Amino acid sequence: MPAAGRPPAYAHLVLRITDARTGQSVDAAPARRGLTRVEVHVSGFDPGALRVLLVADTLVRALELGGTPVWAVLTSGRQRRELQAGATALGVRPFEDSRDVGSGLGEAQVIHVVEEGGATPDGVRLAVAPVDPGAPSAPQGTDPAVLRLALLAQPRTAPARLDTAALSEAHATLARWRAAVAAWARQPSRPIPDEARVRLRTAWEDDLDLPAVLTTLSWVETSADLPEGARFETYAYADRILGLDLTRDLGASA
Repeated sequence: MPAAGRPPAYAHLVLRITDARTGQSVDAAPARRGLTRVEVHVSGFDPGALRVLLVADTLVRALELGGTPVWAVLTSGRQRRELQAGATALGVRPFEDSRDVGSGLGEAQVIHVVEEGGATPDGVRLAVAPVDPGAPSAPQGTDPAVLRLALLAQPRTAPARLDTAALSEAHATLARWRAAVAAWARQPSRPIPDEARVRLRTAWEDDLDLPAVLTTLSWVETSADLPEGARFETYAYADRILGLDLTRDLGASA
């Protein structure tokens, strides 16, 4: 526990992202905690566009977890229905359609999430690299949660590969973590350790570094001195950003 009267070590952290327009690191949340508009720009329906929506989804989750109200809007010229269906399958929460909303609600800040080399709107831009077109595509019937984890595990600034190795590793990790979370939940709850919370917050507050979030969860999984109830609470907390439904198997037969 932090010393009396002293805020915890993670209290000062602020989500910062790299603006693709300027190359500078900027605050993703306005100083006065006003409404932030997250506007997603994709040209159509393909794996790269879905990756952009996934990154935007995690950005919205991170802002909300930090107490920032968010208005999420999808801007796309075509294949909107396919985009929305694919995003829903990946666990991406719905975005409002830009055709159905006005110019703004007096938001304090606008962040544009764009495909690398795609739209170049004025303002802060968070760029997402494509899904590698030279890599094998995910086979039909692949668990969408496995696809989500495979994409989250790769830096968004590098082309993502959804090859057999990436999907197999994501499948094994997701199955192991869900089973572990279900087992840990049967033990008494314990607070999230400060070190674990700081590592998680430092990772996603640093340009939305989700691979580092996953690395921290691996550390929590294997660290010998953490109570199982603390592991459970840590995973449930991190899943508010990751959206992997890690608690799905709670109550399942041992």
